[in-house]
This record gives sequence, C-alpha cells and structure tokens, in this order.
Amino acid sequence: MKTQQTTLLTDDEIDRIIEMAWEDRTPFDAIEAQFGLAEQEVIDLMRREMKPSSWRMWRARVQGRKTKHRATSAVDDQTFKCTRQRQISHNQSKKR
Repeated sequence: MKTQQTTLLTDDEIDRIIEMAWEDRTPFDAIEAQFGLAEQEVIDLMRREMKPSSWRMWRARVQGRKTKHRATSAVDDQTFKCTRQRQISHNQSKKR
C-alpha cells in the first residue's frame, strides 16, 4: 500500500532512497531527514519496488544492523552525505 508521502516521490527520489537503503553506513534517520520517510515506510517502499529475491537479500542484510540506526551505531560521522550527494541535490559547496 502506498502512503501519501511515497506517492509524491519522483522516480529519481525513489531510486535514491533505494540506493541509500542499500548503503551500510547510511542510517534510516538520514533517509527520514532527507525524504521524510520513516523506517517502516522505507521497508514498505523497498518491498514494493524490488524483486522478491532482492527484497529478501536486502532485508536479511539490514535486519539487526546497528549502522542503519543512528542511536545504536558506533559510527560517529555526523554528515550522512554520499560522494554523489552534490550531483543529486545540486548543492553548490565551495572548496576552501
């Protein structure tokens, strides 16, 4: 079932959410901060958008993983931008 929030997402945003969900060090909190989707909504989106075998592989990989939850993560990097963040969001950050 699509929630109102997920129906407003573009195909590019859905692709980015899936990419972020697959990344080990990107917590669900980062996805929520950027796209407004809670963990359960991300899980539902992944189930809906992926092939069943890919869904099972992703779910087994993520379930219980501490790095996907900022509160239990030992990773303390406060920024959760990937190397492609600038080209995705078109942020214009200047080099020092």
